[in-house]
Amino acid sequence: MPRWPKPAEGSWTQHYPELSTEPMSYEDSIAPEFFELERDAIFKRAWLQVGRIEQLPRTGSYFTKEIHAAHTSIIISRDRDGAVNAYHNICRHRGNKLVWNDFPREETSGTCRQFTCKYHGWRYGLDGSLAFVQQEEEFFDLDKSQLGLVRVHCEVWAGFIFVNLAAEPRQSLREFLGPMVTGLEGYPFDQLTERYSYKSEVGANWKLYMDAFQEFYHAPILHGKQTPDNFSIAAQQAGFEAPHYQLDGPHRLVSTSGVVTWELDPTMRKPMEDITRSGLFGPWDVPDLGEMPAGLNPAGCDPWGLDSFQLWPNFVILIWSGGWYLTYQYWPTSYNTHIFEGNLYFPPARSPRDRIAHEMSALTFKEYGLQDASTLEATQMMLESRAVSTFQLNDQEILLRHLHKVAADWVGDYQRERAAARP
Repeated sequence: MPRWPKPAEGSWTQHYPELSTEPMSYEDSIAPEFFELERDAIFKRAWLQVGRIEQLPRTGSYFTKEIHAAHTSIIISRDRDGAVNAYHNICRHRGNKLVWNDFPREETSGTCRQFTCKYHGWRYGLDGSLAFVQQEEEFFDLDKSQLGLVRVHCEVWAGFIFVNLAAEPRQSLREFLGPMVTGLEGYPFDQLTERYSYKSEVGANWKLYMDAFQEFYHAPILHGKQTPDNFSIAAQQAGFEAPHYQLDGPHRLVSTSGVVTWELDPTMRKPMEDITRSGLFGPWDVPDLGEMPAGLNPAGCDPWGLDSFQLWPNFVILIWSGGWYLTYQYWPTSYNTHIFEGNLYFPPARSPRDRIAHEMSALTFKEYGLQDASTLEATQMMLESRAVSTFQLNDQEILLRHLHKVAADWVGDYQRERAAARP
C-alpha cells in the first residue's frame, strides 16, 4: 500500500531511509554503459504507455510507436472484434519495417483493412495473421499460420494503452500500476479529448527531464518571467514547497495547493490572461466534470492546485484542479538525448472563447517546456565534465532520489539475474 509521512512527523526524505539524505551521484545519467543496461533492464521489461484509446476510433485504426531504447517499432491497432492489439512492426519475410510512410524513422497513423509490406507485398490482417504471400508457390514448406506478426503484450487502463516488450511480463498492468495510480479510476479522461501535442528531441538524459517535473523548487526562479514582476518577486522571496509527496512501488506523486489565477489582484495578472481568460494554470472557466476519484488530492489541500503522478519508467499524468490534464513522456534515444512528448487534454471546445482559452494554455505550457529543456541541456553538458561527482538535494527533491534509486534497482536486479543464468 502507499505510505507517506505527515509533515509534522519530520522531513519527507528521512521517512524513507532507503533513499538516504547523502549527496547524490548522477553517473546513471552520463554513463553510456548504464544506459545500455537500462535498455534491457527497464525498457524491455516495464509496462510502457504508448497512446490513448481515442487514437483508435474505429476498426482498422492504427498508429506506430518508435521505442528507440528497445531498438524496436510497434504497431498498435484495433481489430474487427474491437480489441486493441500491438505487434512488432516487422515483416516476417525479410525483416522490412511493415508500416511507415515517406520516412521509415517517423511515426505514422491511419486506417486500413490490412497491413501490406512495401518491399515484397506480404499482407497481414488486423489480427496479425499472415493473409497473403506474393508468389507463394516459390517458397519451401511455407506455413502461413506460423508467420503472423510478432505480438507485443498490450493492455488498456483508463483509456491509456500500455505495452510490455518482455516475453512474459512479471505482472499484469494493474498489478504494476498499484493502488496509488489505480486510485485515479473514475477520473473522466474520456471526456477530455481536445488534445494539443508537442514533441522535441532534448539533449539530456531522460531521467534529468523527469527530475525537472518532480520538484517545484525551481519554479519561482526558472519560470519567474512567466508572471508579472511583482508576483514573481514575491514568489522568489517566499519560495515554494509542495505539501504532499507519496511513493508507491516504483511510482511517485507530488501534490500541490493552488492559486486561482482569476482571483489574483489584476496587477499580478498578465493582460493576455484577462483577454483570453486563461493562462498560467489553464482556462478560467472550469468545466463540471462530476465527482472526482478518491485518489486525487490525497493531502486534502484547500485550495488544491494539481497532482503529478510519475508512472515508472517514463510517463507522467498531471491533473489540474481547473478541469484539464497534461501527460509527459520521455523516450530515450541515447544516454544523453531523448524525445520529450507533451500532451494537453481539455473538454471539446463549445465556443470560440473556449478554443482561445485552450490555445492560450497550450502556448503557456510550451514556454515552460522550452525553459526546462534548455536548462537541462546545460545540466547534461556540465555533468559530463565530471568536475563534480555528487550533488546536494533538499527535502523537496525526494522524488528525484526515488527515481534514480528505482533505475539503479532495476538495473541491479537485471545484472544479478543475468549473472545467475550464466553456466
